[in-house]
Amino acid sequence: MRLGEVAQRLACKLEGPEDLEITGVAGMDDATPNDLTFLANPKYARKLATTRAAAVIVGPDVDAGGRPVLRAENAYLTFAKALELFFPVARPEPGVHPTAVIAAGAKLGRNPSIGPYVVIEEGAELGDDCVLKSFVVIYRGANIGHRFFAHSHAVVRENVRIGDDVILQNGAVLGSDGFGFAKQADGSYYKIVQTGTVVVEDGVEIQAHACVDRATVGATRLRRGAKVDNLVQVGHSCDVGENTLLCGQAGLAGSTRVGRNVILTGQVGAAGHLTIGDNVIATAQSGIPNDVEPNKIISGYPAMDNAQWIKCVAVFNRLPEIYAAFRKVRKFLEKSGAD
Repeated sequence: MRLGEVAQRLACKLEGPEDLEITGVAGMDDATPNDLTFLANPKYARKLATTRAAAVIVGPDVDAGGRPVLRAENAYLTFAKALELFFPVARPEPGVHPTAVIAAGAKLGRNPSIGPYVVIEEGAELGDDCVLKSFVVIYRGANIGHRFFAHSHAVVRENVRIGDDVILQNGAVLGSDGFGFAKQADGSYYKIVQTGTVVVEDGVEIQAHACVDRATVGATRLRRGAKVDNLVQVGHSCDVGENTLLCGQAGLAGSTRVGRNVILTGQVGAAGHLTIGDNVIATAQSGIPNDVEPNKIISGYPAMDNAQWIKCVAVFNRLPEIYAAFRKVRKFLEKSGAD
């Protein structure tokens, strides 16, 4: 594809020759002379001098040193769209594999693609253009919207409700029982029946081996556009806001309320029955025991303002030195007192 055509299809401003042949998209280190690459993070700007790429997607104010560029308001988003030009996502052909087990009372929309050994139980409903790869299981009463895509071994449990354009990666489980047990007089635990459900709104993606538990009563809810990374645990009765990111190994205990546009980075844990406000960012391995006000960046355990945490860590790293100085002062004062 010629660079001029790429620029037109990506709605970018081209600075350079239109007839450059582009055959793929790659990172700055791996790009070949026929590849398109991108610069989204300023700290990698030095690589503009060394990348072998034919052209670079950059932001509006980046000095590319005379290299051919495609200028875009959002270089990273444009890079994502460029990938689709050269690596279009393949959708399996419609059809139902003969090994699939579909209950007589299940309802499928138009153009389903149902893979080997899929199970769809009684009363389940799926919208149009849904894709279920091998070994996907849809329990009874699940209600799923249009353009659903479930990769192998994903599970949707009973009565879960899913909107349009939802993606489940391999092994994701929606609607598993919440962790609910009542302690008995003899010290054993009595299982509390989890009578609620899970509601997943439009445009949500849940990645590999993440688990979203059903509520004891009511619903666990993932709101429009939320993204859930690999190995994330969303406990029963949680409510995750629109366009929120839950990154790898994050965990929400039951009844956590997470606002819109929140980012919980890797291994962040939130105690139950608390509220995290809109636009909060929690850095990796933060532990959140209490409510968090909107628009905060927090770190550490117990989670505190990020700037304060950085100061605390700086002091912590110097504790041996500070303690040694303290001992010297104490010995001096003790000696002075004795004299």
